[in-house]
Amino acid sequence: MNITIFGIGYVGLVQAAALADVGHDVVCVDVDAEKVERLKQGIIPIYEPGLEDLVSQNYAAGRLTFTNDPAQAVAHGDIQMIAVGTPPNEDGSADLKYVLAVAETIAGHMDKPLVVVSKSTVPVGTCDKIKARIGKVLAERGRKELQFHVVSNPEFLKEGSAVADCMRPDRIIIGTESEHAEQVMRELYAPFNRNHEKIIVMDVRSAELTKYAANCILATKISFMNEMANLAEQLGADIEEVRRGIGSDPRIGYHFIYPGLGYGGSCFPKDVRALIRTAEEIGFDPKVLKAVEHRNEEQKSALFEKVTKFFGPDLTGKTFALWGLAFKPNTDDMREAPSRTLMEALWKAGARIQAYDPEAMQECQRIYGQRDDLMLCGTKESALRGADALLIATEWKSFRAPPFDLLRSSLASAVIFDGRNLYDPAVVTRHGLRYESIGRSIAEPAKAAPRLKSVG
Repeated sequence: MNITIFGIGYVGLVQAAALADVGHDVVCVDVDAEKVERLKQGIIPIYEPGLEDLVSQNYAAGRLTFTNDPAQAVAHGDIQMIAVGTPPNEDGSADLKYVLAVAETIAGHMDKPLVVVSKSTVPVGTCDKIKARIGKVLAERGRKELQFHVVSNPEFLKEGSAVADCMRPDRIIIGTESEHAEQVMRELYAPFNRNHEKIIVMDVRSAELTKYAANCILATKISFMNEMANLAEQLGADIEEVRRGIGSDPRIGYHFIYPGLGYGGSCFPKDVRALIRTAEEIGFDPKVLKAVEHRNEEQKSALFEKVTKFFGPDLTGKTFALWGLAFKPNTDDMREAPSRTLMEALWKAGARIQAYDPEAMQECQRIYGQRDDLMLCGTKESALRGADALLIATEWKSFRAPPFDLLRSSLASAVIFDGRNLYDPAVVTRHGLRYESIGRSIAEPAKAAPRLKSVG
C-alpha cells in the first residue's frame, strides 16, 4: 500500500519505518527541510534502540523516502497519516494548529479518494474538526465530490521500546464508522496482526479517548505508588517489600508500580493535563486526574528535599554527581524529566552539578547551554571526582552495579541519594556508604567497633 505520513518526529518516524519494513511504500513529509536532508543522509533526529538500522535499511531498499514537498507526498498516498505534534497550550489543552494545518494541506492537494488517519494524540472531537477542515477546503476548491474518510488510530509507543511496540503491537485501535475505511486499515495492519487478533474497531470518539485513558491510568499507578512510598517512609515500612506484595496480585501486576521521582517525557504529563482540560471544558471535575498531576509535581522534588535535609538549605560550595538526565532509560528525551526539576533546585540553592547520562548529554547541553555550575562528564566515574554526594535520577542498566568502593573513596560525604531504588540498602551500607532512597528507611553504614584501651 502507498502511505504518506506527515511529521517525522518520534511517532511518525518509528511508524513509517515499521510500515516500510513489512513492505508498504511510505513517504514521510516534514516542513523542516534540514531534518529531511539529514534523514536522507542517515542521521536520525532521536535516539531510539533499533530505529537507526530500521530506517537506513528501508531507505536503502526504496520503501521509505523523505520529502518536504507536500504536493508530492499527498499524491503518493492512498492513506494519509497525521503524526505531527500537539504541544500543550498555557492552560494545558492540546494545541491542534499543526494537526489542522496538515488537514488543510491534504485537502489542498488531494485529487483522489483518501483515508486520512489521525495518529497524533488529540482530544476527543479532533477527528470531527479534521473532517470539517478538509471538507471546507475541498468546497473552496470546487472539489466537493472527492470522497474521504477520517480515522482515529492512536499510537501506543513507549520511548525506549518504540520499534518493538510498532512491530509487535499489543493492540491496534481503529476508530471509524466507515466499512471502507475499516477494510483499508485492516489491510494496512495485516502484517502485524497474524498471530492473534489485535485489531479493535470502535467509534471515532471512543478511540480518541482510549489513548488518553490509557496514558492517564498508567500515570495514576505511578502517582499512587509514589504516594504509598511517601507514606511508607513515615510509617517505617519498606515500599519495595510492599511493591512485591501487591504486584503478585495479577489484578495489579508489577508494571508501573515502581516508586521514584515521578513521570516525565512527552506523553504522560501532557496527556494528563489535556484530559483535565477537556473535562473542565464540559463542566466535569476530574478529581482523580488532578490529584495524579499534583502528586507527580511534588514527587519530582523528593530527592532535593532529602539533600537539603542532610546538607541544609544553603548548598553553596557543594558539588553533586548526578547519574541520569533522561526521563527514563533508553531515550535521550529530557522533556519534563525529574532530573531537570532536581538540577534547577540545586542550582537555586547554590550547588554545582557534575552530570552523566549514556544518551542525553547533548540534549542537556541544548537545553541549558554553557553554565559554570554544570559539568557534563564523559563517564559515570568521572562525574564522582570531587563530589560531595551522588544523586541518581534515571535507572539506566549501567548504573545497576556501581563501583561501590570508588563511590566510598570519591564522595566527600559518602552518601547516595537514589531516586530510583536501584540498590539493596544492606549492600550499600556494607561498603561504608549512607543510602537514602524512595519509600525506605535511611540506611546508615555500620560503625566500626571502638578499640579497647590497653591496661597493661
